[in-house]
Amino acid sequence: MVIPVSSRLPGFDHINTYYDSIHQINTAKLLPGEYYVTSKSEAVVTVLGSCVSACIRDRVFGVGGMNHFMLPIHEGERSKWKSSVVDNITRYGNYAMEHLINCILANGGMRKNLEVKVFGGGRIVQGMSDIGDCNVRFVLDYLREEGLPIVAQDLNGNYPRKIYYFPKTGRVLLKKLASLHNDTLFEREKRYFRAIEDAPVGGEVDLF
Repeated sequence: MVIPVSSRLPGFDHINTYYDSIHQINTAKLLPGEYYVTSKSEAVVTVLGSCVSACIRDRVFGVGGMNHFMLPIHEGERSKWKSSVVDNITRYGNYAMEHLINCILANGGMRKNLEVKVFGGGRIVQGMSDIGDCNVRFVLDYLREEGLPIVAQDLNGNYPRKIYYFPKTGRVLLKKLASLHNDTLFEREKRYFRAIEDAPVGGEVDLF
């Protein structure tokens, strides 16, 4: 049983959904660059390598969701994290975070009730060894500057992670993947990285 398009919040028709028979719940599966918000009893699942995910919800009203993103860091810029060269990198990260937060607020959440759990940023992709750490530093800096409390985190390391998030309750199931039987995750992240390296961030996003 998949989540009917008519029952999803607006803007999420493109997200792949399925019925998870193990957890007995409708589930949205995120790929790199996607996010999903729900006010229903659903799960959101993703597999993270170098990317990071923020799981955010209103702990009072139960509306929440997850994103899955990576920063577009070019060769030669990685050692200049604090310099002006990374303005567009920061803007891209802000875009990824604020879209998720604004959607939660637009669907009944309140900023004062938000709680955050963050995951990912592993060092797993050859040739992109410090991308995960840059992603981690960005998301921690962003949340600190916005004053949003982190109630749980599992970051960095040299392993992929599979994350199940249940926004209604805030529960997270995390599985550290010691090895992968194929290179699907690696190739997916490499494709995503190449796609965002030179892609402009469309429009400004203002946090409510």
